[in-house]
Amino acid sequence: MSENVNVSLPISCVEQLAELFGNMDENIAVLHEELGVNARLTGNEVAISGEQEGVRTAQVVLQKLLQLLQKGEHLDRTVIRYAIDLAREGNADGILGMVGNVMAMTVSGKPIKPRTLGQQAYVAALKKDSVVLAVGPAGTGKTYLAMAMAVTALKNREVSRIILSRPAVEAGERLGFLPGDLQQKVDPYLRPLYDALHQLLGPDALAKLQEKGVIEVAPLAYMRGRTLNDAYIILDEGQNTTREQMKMFLTRMGQGSRMAVTGDITQIDLPEGKKSGLVEAVQVLGQVPGISTITLTQKDVVRHEMVQRIIRAYENFEKKKKS
Repeated sequence: MSENVNVSLPISCVEQLAELFGNMDENIAVLHEELGVNARLTGNEVAISGEQEGVRTAQVVLQKLLQLLQKGEHLDRTVIRYAIDLAREGNADGILGMVGNVMAMTVSGKPIKPRTLGQQAYVAALKKDSVVLAVGPAGTGKTYLAMAMAVTALKNREVSRIILSRPAVEAGERLGFLPGDLQQKVDPYLRPLYDALHQLLGPDALAKLQEKGVIEVAPLAYMRGRTLNDAYIILDEGQNTTREQMKMFLTRMGQGSRMAVTGDITQIDLPEGKKSGLVEAVQVLGQVPGISTITLTQKDVVRHEMVQRIIRAYENFEKKKKS
């Protein structure tokens, strides 16, 4: 059993203390949950106590987090947990790499920017390559960041339209039993895309752009037979395409266009025996120039911290089943 130690970390700015500790000390409590150390305020210092290894890690993490605050970044429990993961991996300097450039703003004025190193690599790939295949669990920002890039490209007149698509896979429900015509039947599958567009553009602006044909949200089946020029094209839930559908989609790309395909290969809803088109595309296209493959993990989850815990629990469960 390692020796218990105590260290103190001086804080020069009172405003930093408030954000570092969080409401009701909820931020600083993450250090105890993850490292088993206690941190408390004594004057203008943070006193850290616990086993030597945990205290050493906490001290490094706090120093880097304070530097983030000095750069104008905001902290929450997810950011602190991610910083701890980086420090444990011996990549404490990577914490400072979490300072991301603002890509876009929501209609409510909230800045959109990559919040993890994985997300930064993803955004860099979206800027560099014509086609990006992004694989990762729910909550890693795969589709949202791609849509933010698409909206930015449209505003900068780099493309003349945005096309968003999803396969209408029957995940436990049958389209035939849903009310309405075909468009009404597939709308529930496309709702997450509309929700993101409402945040990025606002409902009124979105309606006008859709009316002009500048933004199109359609099921994957509507892509067949088309050549999509001068467009930013995003396929969401790509894991639910067949190999034929994926090849069909990728070959719709025309002059001046960019493509992003996103999906979570742990949540494939295809019938048993059908291979995911996204899984195959990653294997086939991994070495093709101009195409990037980005893999995000549960560490890149930026939703509620419970999402990370749920994903981690399922991963551990699957590992136990295999062993």
